[in-house]
Amino acid sequence: MRLALRRARDAIGLSQGAVADRMGWSLSKVQRIEAGDNAISGTDLRALLDLYGVTDPEEIEQLQEEARVSRRQRWWTKPEYREYLTTPMLQLVQFEAEAAEIRLYSPMLVPGSFQTSEYAEHVLGIFSAVFDDEKRRVRRDVRIRRREAVLESTDSTRHYIILDESVIQREVGGLAVMADQLDLLADLARRPNVFVRIISLGEGAVLGSAGYFSIVDIADEFEDAMLYREFYTEDSFSHDPKDVAFHREMFEDAWSRSLNEEKSIRAIAAAATALRARLDRA
Repeated sequence: MRLALRRARDAIGLSQGAVADRMGWSLSKVQRIEAGDNAISGTDLRALLDLYGVTDPEEIEQLQEEARVSRRQRWWTKPEYREYLTTPMLQLVQFEAEAAEIRLYSPMLVPGSFQTSEYAEHVLGIFSAVFDDEKRRVRRDVRIRRREAVLESTDSTRHYIILDESVIQREVGGLAVMADQLDLLADLARRPNVFVRIISLGEGAVLGSAGYFSIVDIADEFEDAMLYREFYTEDSFSHDPKDVAFHREMFEDAWSRSLNEEKSIRAIAAAATALRARLDRA
């Protein structure tokens, strides 16, 4: 596929830099796609094919299928991923690569795909009694790769995140680590495809008992959705329509009772500023 995209670009005489400018991407993103280092989303592929003037239905279908296979294999072909990640987690990252929308509720911590390396290191260190060094390394690597996927997704995958208010109040890893984490979270929340809301301690009391969960809606052509749940070191993956519908209804109710995106970003930024003020006095 990467060779086909390169040939199509050459055929219309565009440089990689010109493609990046027209698509609103970084040059490195175009380079990584053509080098085969980055999987490409369905939305990004269709936009590229439109730019390159590729209209043959069979060619488009073949490239879309190759892109789907590439995105799914990208996560589980590494032996250490298969060895050190649970089956539900492997399924989750495969589905995230195809997602049109992701809804996520986190009652305790910043979600893994939004964590800084230092924050992830501290969180995974809590599980040192059950995760050896290599398992923690792999899980940290996967979290960072998932965060990079969020950064690369532009508007192709929409992320709707509800965080309990305690998430931005809990000082994980110390003042500096937490301040950096909140700064990153606020930056991500300002992206056009990321919508973060904070639910107050009082409003989130009942929802908190549900624990961490994520609903992943696959692109329209798949007409599929899945539910991922996490409990300490255990996790699960479900396609049961009743399970998905129940958690979706719970999520939407909490979404309506949360601070809106603008107020939530201000709350996150204010918490980061307060931590940095404490650092300055230390």
